[in-house]
Amino acid sequence: MSLAACGDAADPLPRLAPDAVILAFGDSLTFGTGARDYQSYPALLATRTGRTVINAGKPGEETVHGLRRLARELDRHQPDLLVLCHGGNDILRKRDPAATEANLREMIALARQRSIPVVMIAVPNIGFFLSAADLYENIAEDLRVPTQDDILADVLGDNRFKSDHVHPNAAGYARLAEAVEALLMDHGAL
Repeated sequence: MSLAACGDAADPLPRLAPDAVILAFGDSLTFGTGARDYQSYPALLATRTGRTVINAGKPGEETVHGLRRLARELDRHQPDLLVLCHGGNDILRKRDPAATEANLREMIALARQRSIPVVMIAVPNIGFFLSAADLYENIAEDLRVPTQDDILADVLGDNRFKSDHVHPNAAGYARLAEAVEALLMDHGAL
């Protein structure tokens, strides 16, 4: 399921041209830790959509550092769409959720200041029953950002799709790429 996917909850996305560039920005989940480069979700999303997808994942990065890095990446690549999957390291290191949320909101603002639409992938909280951290729902609703809220919780809750306790394996990243493609289709980008 995707948050902000029903009715008027999220703004529609502009249709991506065949030569569009998508910037996948995040931490190790975007980088593809736990699989080979060609098995990361950005690589698989490029294959699935036929669009150029730039992998701007940086393992171990917290949102405070991602916020500092994002403007450079946006200006360097000038993407037509930003896929934001960040916050996992903040959650693992028990950083203040309000600060994490503020950093993610500012990342979205940086993209929107450049007229770059944004979709978001929610990262789950730590726990026995995985579900997206509440801060992603807050952002999705307030900023009308199309958000895939359950795929990472589903993948990381099933040992068949994990390389370790916090990263998907190749099969898990394939499921993530499929879910992101579906989100883009549901909101008119594809």
